[in-house]
Amino acid sequence: EILVVVFLRGGMDGLSLVVPLSGNDRGYYEDARPNIAVPLSGSNSALSLDGQFGFHPSAAPLHQLYQSGKVAVVNATGLTEASRSHFDSMEFIERGTPGVTTTASGWLARHFSSAHNLPPEIVMPSVSVGNLQATSLLGDRDTINLADPDSFNLNIGPWEWRNAQRSALRHMYTGDTTWLHASGLQAMDAMDIVELNTSGNYTPSNGAVYPSGSFGDGLQVIAQMSKLDLGLRVATIDLGGWDTHVNEGDAGAGYFANQIEDLAEGLAALYTDLDGAGPNNYTQRLTIVVQSEFGRRLFENGDEGTDHGHGNPTIVISGNAIGGVHGVWPGIGPGQLFDDADLAVTTDFRRVLSEILIRRMANNHLGYIFPGYSDYQPLGIV
Repeated sequence: EILVVVFLRGGMDGLSLVVPLSGNDRGYYEDARPNIAVPLSGSNSALSLDGQFGFHPSAAPLHQLYQSGKVAVVNATGLTEASRSHFDSMEFIERGTPGVTTTASGWLARHFSSAHNLPPEIVMPSVSVGNLQATSLLGDRDTINLADPDSFNLNIGPWEWRNAQRSALRHMYTGDTTWLHASGLQAMDAMDIVELNTSGNYTPSNGAVYPSGSFGDGLQVIAQMSKLDLGLRVATIDLGGWDTHVNEGDAGAGYFANQIEDLAEGLAALYTDLDGAGPNNYTQRLTIVVQSEFGRRLFENGDEGTDHGHGNPTIVISGNAIGGVHGVWPGIGPGQLFDDADLAVTTDFRRVLSEILIRRMANNHLGYIFPGYSDYQPLGIV
């Protein structure tokens, strides 16, 4: 199984991604957002999911996957106790310990240390796309940070020294069995294989087209590493720019629409790229989970943006998804909002991740991965 965790940094406005379409909530939504509400008709109209909710029009590539049953939308997820601090909320979620930012490891690192179904040696069990290890993988010594496969090589002197340097380093790393020696040898193995197999331009499969920019490039890295069959189990990648306090965009257009377009095109390209046949059918063991630290307030502010909120949708994309809209919708009418301002949280974010861990990653050690969490019941998303 391959789990891809996409974190939308900045607090994504989930009420503009998954939009109320009908009933009293539609009226509340339009009244609260006179300028930025996603319309029901016209060129920028919402794309219906189930009649009650719809995707932002710029999420058309995700909507196509949804119609194929490959996307599960879980409404009103997040931290059960609100924090409107970006830093704290991201730490709570990535460490898997709400209310505690000092936990020594991330939830994905604890998954690896408690998973009993992994081979004793994997060349590349986890990749954190970019220059820093994701906090969710904090404490995992096998994670490889990778932004560009072409630069993942030995670069410590003139080219003519490289072979001698490789031999010397391998001799050093095989001289003992400590974690440092083992990690160094693993890094050498990964570097050799990646450098050997990723030279030149990458051609996506099935006509997949990734968006330009670092997010699309990073998703291509994940696809490449998946296809190399190096044992990749987890990949993390970020997409920032969601702190939309000002000029979010009127009537389904503008800045937020461009952000959603980048997200949706990238995720659809990754799924298409990995959707093969036989041994190349990676989507049958692929699960993508998309989350953010919190949502935005129901009411637009005076700058036609939205301020820090609470509940938010989580998106799950998989060849094994149980497609549809899931979770308990709390409503956005009077008396239903958290702090009279935000979408309430009705599904703990750990419940979504726990189902993926159990049903796709075959790891049921929830008490270890999420200390203090004991309220798990499957939602039926995968």
